[in-house]
Amino acid sequence: MSRSFGQPVLRPVTPADAPAILAIYAPEVLHGTASWEYASPDLPEMERRIGAIIAQGFPYLVAEIDGALAGYSYASSYRSREGYRFVVENSIYVDPAYQGLGLGRTLLNALIAACATKGFRQMVAVIGDSANQPSIRLHLACGFVHIGTLTGIGYKYERWLDSVIMQRPLSAD
Repeated sequence: MSRSFGQPVLRPVTPADAPAILAIYAPEVLHGTASWEYASPDLPEMERRIGAIIAQGFPYLVAEIDGALAGYSYASSYRSREGYRFVVENSIYVDPAYQGLGLGRTLLNALIAACATKGFRQMVAVIGDSANQPSIRLHLACGFVHIGTLTGIGYKYERWLDSVIMQRPLSAD
């Protein structure tokens, strides 16, 4: 049986989105490997994180489908040293009910465009777990190249996890 949903509407995040963002993120923390946190943040902490990203001037986008928050993406500093100020790291999460519909690609392409408009030069993806093939394929489809794999660098669920590094230019210079 195929799923039928309306077209996604992308917009900047608002503080009111924090509960829905947390509802998407928390299961990934508790059951997935995209995040290597062990305990899900609470709502005040998620609100603080969203506020910090916005305050630093990074794009933070949400996608709504039929009035429900279906996914989100944001950019953050790749590293804190001043020499990295033109490089961003992306994060993307899609509610499982909306996965496989191209929403991740829509969110990532919009984030890429928003970061390029803000003058960033490079975008880095740090993908938790080399087994996360859907994320790796998404990034390849959006112009990222595989830079390397840090083997067995993280530990979660009683096993060692790889971290896959991918990169994409945002400007020609």
